[in-house]
Amino acid sequence: MPERPSGEPQPSAGFVAIGFVRGARGTRGELKVDPLTDFPERFRRGATVWLEGRAYKIRLSRQLPPSLLLQLEGIDTREAAAALGGRLLEVPEEQLAELEAGEYYRFEIVGLDVVDSDGAQLGRVEEVLETGANDVYVVRNDEGDLLLPAIDTVVKEIDVKGGRMVVELIEGLERRPHTPERSVRLKPDPRKKR
Repeated sequence: MPERPSGEPQPSAGFVAIGFVRGARGTRGELKVDPLTDFPERFRRGATVWLEGRAYKIRLSRQLPPSLLLQLEGIDTREAAAALGGRLLEVPEEQLAELEAGEYYRFEIVGLDVVDSDGAQLGRVEEVLETGANDVYVVRNDEGDLLLPAIDTVVKEIDVKGGRMVVELIEGLERRPHTPERSVRLKPDPRKKR
């Protein structure tokens, strides 16, 4: 999945990013897209995606691991496709798939206030890192970053509506100094499984 420096595009209000347009490929307006979702059916032929507030139907979709090649209706030239490089493909939040109990979209986790089981404030979730084994929540405050594995022995409660996560710190978890220039992952749509 793509890394992005701060300042790259954020999803539009009410939308969730599902793809990052790397640029053009070929002469017929194909877009090279990094998927940012665990739902590959979002890129099937005939599906609708949004780019900067405008809806487009997918005319062609094919794998180019780890990316996809998409051709959108109305984008027919290399120049038109190249002009879309660095932008996000999005879907409205109301079109998100229902998740099972204990599963969350990453955009729901980022921004939660984190407290320990005694109610002490630990900071706020600033990003979610994908490690392969489990996600890791980067909890930041003025003292630095606390990296919390997204596992049941650490994460005791997630209250998205209340904006809060309750955790139990286990031995070995400690803060590290915050480095603001660090890159973050752009994956707002994929679900987090616990």
